Amino acid sequence: MGRRRGERPPGYWPRKVNRRRGGAGRRPGGPREGAECSRRAAAAGEAREAAARSLRAEPSRADRHPAPAPASDPGRRLGPAGPAAPQPMELENIVANTVLLKAREGGGGNRKGKSKKWRQMLQFPHISQCEELRLSLERDYHSLCERQPIGRLLFREFCATRPELTRCIAFLDGVAEYEVTPDEKRKACGRRLMQNFLSHTGPDLIPEVPRQLVTNCSQRLEQGPCKDLFQELTRLTHEYLSMAPFADYLDSIYFNRFLQWKWLERQPVTKNTFRQYRVLGKGGFGEVCACQVRATGKMYACKKLEKKRIKKRKGEAMALNEKQILEKVNSRFVVSLAYAYETKDALCLVLTLMNGGDLKFHIYHMGQAGFPEERAVFYAAEICCGLEDLHRERIVYRDLKPENILLDDHGHIRISDLGLAVHVPEGQTIKGRVGTVGYMAPEVVKNERYTFSPDWWALGCLLYEMIAGQSPFQQRKKKIKREEVERLVKEVPEEYSERFSPQARSLCSQLLCKDPAGRLGCRGGGAREVKEHPLFKKLNFKRLGAGMLEPPFKPDPQAIYCKDVLDIEQFSTVKGVELEPTDQDFYQKFATGSVPIPWQNEVRACLAGRMRPRGAALEAALTAPCSLADGGDRVLPGAECLWARWLSSPRPGLEGPATCTPQERTAAETLQPPGNSQKCPILAPSLTPGDGG
Repeated sequence: MGRRRGERPPGYWPRKVNRRRGGAGRRPGGPREGAECSRRAAAAGEAREAAARSLRAEPSRADRHPAPAPASDPGRRLGPAGPAAPQPMELENIVANTVLLKAREGGGGNRKGKSKKWRQMLQFPHISQCEELRLSLERDYHSLCERQPIGRLLFREFCATRPELTRCIAFLDGVAEYEVTPDEKRKACGRRLMQNFLSHTGPDLIPEVPRQLVTNCSQRLEQGPCKDLFQELTRLTHEYLSMAPFADYLDSIYFNRFLQWKWLERQPVTKNTFRQYRVLGKGGFGEVCACQVRATGKMYACKKLEKKRIKKRKGEAMALNEKQILEKVNSRFVVSLAYAYETKDALCLVLTLMNGGDLKFHIYHMGQAGFPEERAVFYAAEICCGLEDLHRERIVYRDLKPENILLDDHGHIRISDLGLAVHVPEGQTIKGRVGTVGYMAPEVVKNERYTFSPDWWALGCLLYEMIAGQSPFQQRKKKIKREEVERLVKEVPEEYSERFSPQARSLCSQLLCKDPAGRLGCRGGGAREVKEHPLFKKLNFKRLGAGMLEPPFKPDPQAIYCKDVLDIEQFSTVKGVELEPTDQDFYQKFATGSVPIPWQNEVRACLAGRMRPRGAALEAALTAPCSLADGGDRVLPGAECLWARWLSSPRPGLEGPATCTPQERTAAETLQPPGNSQKCPILAPSLTPGDGG
């Protein structure tokens, strides 16, 4: 049966919809390329038609900031005779939301948003291609074996081959568990650690531990189990592992595998690494949109900084400063930078995608303004942890406000937009009248010198606003001159309503102390002073820092917590600015590709449970029993097992095992011991070093 006149085919996408937005008529899946683009175009068409069919009535929105609705709901209007037909612009918003939601859910199927070619994209190189990387990589135990997720995993796999190292790792894991154990159970957990790892009669006595230190720990445990009880023992254990065990690890096949991962991590990043989705908002130099990594299916937010706009505003230093700070900070409570790359027209920061919206939206557009105290205290505690992580790196944030605090899918918060953040040199102070009116501390307004005090003042403003439903020094939608707001900040104490409990009022008043010397957080103890306030008494900050506490609010996974696509203000075209070859030096400093820790977390999550196929990554503990010529039985991983069996077999005759699995064959190829000139005969002649793992 043919289509009715005027009916659009299933994969149709209008070319002339909203020409005022450059590229808004593109298919949301990215540039038109190959079968995958056709599939995504058809899916977009189906989503568009399904969304149009499901339109129902909805009250009109006065200020375009309603409580979020599922993607099938936005843009609806109630007509006098029932639901009105969707307008073209509303339909565009429905389609953009539907496609984004489908991408967030994994796109259906088994690939979970990954490209059909994801295996080729994550294929290991031959180990010989990693020799330059082996020579240039910094041999730092803390970085390679503790901070980097894949390095930590592989070092632990290496330690699992030696009983004495296995005990050390088990002890460190036990201490980590002890630190997040609830107070009432911590003493029992500490006693188990003492008995198993620190007692002469224990089954897993760890090496190199001074007995006097063990005695002191035992006495302190009985007096009262503090969270840092095993801190010195942990330091000594890491010190032991960083010596001979670390040197042996660097000569093992586990480190070879790590080099292959690092080689993948350092591959060039371009716009083709990602799929692009709808615009989420705008920053100072360009739009922010959702994007998805083709190789892993991971969703991110892409913050685009237009090159001409940066040059016109002389914002190169500011843009590079934000990128370098994001790259430096690794915190659960601060948005992470995963990639930095450039296109012809823009510099792009690929950041953690926070689907739950910002605190300003939740404070003012989700019912009665403000939060219950329990919810406000939870967010304040997580913000305190984020500020602590920034201050530990000697970074002062200077722009803490509700718009910059974002919620993730689970309801946890992260600090975003570090454009005004700056590094404070050790032992020095800085000066700068920057921030947002109403949140700037008195010392900033007076243009005095400071270190981290403005952040604690802003935390007080934010906590006040979350509880009261309005800022302490200005009322929402009421215009007050900047000079008057600054006068209130410097001279007038804030007022408290009955919504504040005595403890909440106490914390706010101490954070909003006009004199920075007397302000909570500025008396020498930093974040510890704030955490010890009675308002946070019920919170276990160790468990909070590990993400083990349940947030008081969880965003709706079927909602889009941002403005409609057409309500986001457009940037005007930059005129009178030309890009020159000399600008390339700045672009090269900015576009450095993948950031190690977020990238490694991303691929680990992508390959969880699937890391054994071709490449035989050691996360799945690729082991096989082998019988050596001397009659000893032991377990060796992957290629090491095959090489041991082959090198110990008699010659001439059968040189190597009669059979091997495809995974073993690949492992032997990619992990041939460095410097070994003998060719393992189990390798298929067709496999060359370029085939990778």
